Amino acid sequence: MSAPSPDPHAPDFLRRHRPFVLFWLARILFGGGSQIKDVAVGWQVYQLTGSALDLGLVGLIQFLPRILLTAIAGDLADRHDRRWLTVAAQLVQTVGLALLAIASATGFVSRELIFGVVLILGAAQTFQMPASASLLPSLVPPAALPRALALSASAMQAATIIAPALGGFLYLLGAPVVYALTALLLALSSIFLSRLPDVHVERVLAGSAWQRFVAGIRFIRGQGIVFGAMSLDLFAVLFGGATALLPIIAHEVLHTGSWGLGLLRSGPAIGALAMALWLARNPLRHSVGRILYGSVAAYGLSIIAFGLSSNLWLSVFFLAIGGATDMVSMVIRQSLVQLQTPDEMRGRVSAVNSIFVGASNQLGEFESGLTAAWFGAVPSVLIGGAATLLVVALWTRLFPQLGRTESLHGTP
Repeated sequence: MSAPSPDPHAPDFLRRHRPFVLFWLARILFGGGSQIKDVAVGWQVYQLTGSALDLGLVGLIQFLPRILLTAIAGDLADRHDRRWLTVAAQLVQTVGLALLAIASATGFVSRELIFGVVLILGAAQTFQMPASASLLPSLVPPAALPRALALSASAMQAATIIAPALGGFLYLLGAPVVYALTALLLALSSIFLSRLPDVHVERVLAGSAWQRFVAGIRFIRGQGIVFGAMSLDLFAVLFGGATALLPIIAHEVLHTGSWGLGLLRSGPAIGALAMALWLARNPLRHSVGRILYGSVAAYGLSIIAFGLSSNLWLSVFFLAIGGATDMVSMVIRQSLVQLQTPDEMRGRVSAVNSIFVGASNQLGEFESGLTAAWFGAVPSVLIGGAATLLVVALWTRLFPQLGRTESLHGTP
C-alpha cells in the first residue's frame, strides 16, 4: 500500500519538500550576491563620479534590456525548460561580476565599463525573471503557493539583511573582493538550481513569439484584478523608491560611510523578513484587496518619514517599516497573479510583470536620481512618498474590484 501524499496545508510541508528547499537555497544565495553587488556598484560609481544622476543611470541601464528582450524572454520561459534558462542567466551574471572584479583589481575600472557590465547584467536578469518566477508554481502544489511565495521572499530578505552590511564592510578591503564574492554566490546558486527535478513540459504554442507575447498582454488586460495589482506596484514603487539615493543620504545627511550605507540597505530587508516569516505561518485569507491598498499607503508614509529623518538608526527603522509593508503588498500581488494565470502562459505573464517590477525598481532609481539632481536628495524622497499616497488614492477609484477582492484566489 502506497504512503499517503503529504498534505500541502501542513505547516512543515515546504520544509520537507526537497524541490522547494533547493529553490529556497538558490534564492538566498542569489539574493545575497545581488544585494552585495548593488552596494558595490552604487558606492563605486559614486566614488568615481560623485553624481546623483549617474546613480540613477545605473538603474535605467539595468532596465533598458527589458524593453527590447522581454517578449523573447517570456516566450522562451513558456516553451523551454525554465530551470536551465534560470541557470544560464545566472551564469552570465557570474561572468559579468568576475569581469568587474578583474577590472577593479587591475585598475581598469571606469564609469563606462561599469555601465557596460550593468547592461549585460540587466539583459541576463530579463531572461531570468520570467523563468524563475514561473518555475516556483510548478514545484509546489497550488494550495502551498502563497506560503511558498512568502518563504521564497524571506530567503531574499534574509540575504538582504546580511548581504548589504557585509558588502559595505567588505568594500573596505576593496571592490575586487566584493565582486569576487558575488560571483561565487551566484555560481553556487546555479548549482542548487541545477539539482531541481525536471518539471519541464514541452509545449507547442501557436503564432509568432510576438503574437504569443501580445496574447499574454491581452490576458493581463482582461483580468482587472491582475492588471490592477501589477500596475499598482509599478507606479507606487516607481515614485516611492529611494534606494538609488542611499549613498547620498548616507554621506550627506547621515554623515556615515560604506558601513552605514550597508545598514541602510539592510533596513527594508529586516522588516520584510519579519513580515515574510509571519505571512508564511499566517497566510492572508480575508480582505486581501483592502489590505493591499493599506499596505502600499503605509509604505508611502514610511518613505516620507525616512526622508525627514537625520538619525541613522531612525532611518533604518523607517526603512524596515517600509520593507514590512512592501512585503505584504508583494505576497498579495504575486499570489493573485500566479494563481489566476494558466501554467502555459505564466512565462509571458511573468515577463510582462518583470517589466512592471523593473520599471518600478530600476526606473524608480532613475526617477529618484533625476529629481535629486533637480531638487536635492531629501526633497526627492519626500516627493516620492507623497506621490505613492496619491497613486493609492487614484487606484482605489480606477480598480474598485481589486479593493473588494476577498481572497488570494481572486474571489470578490
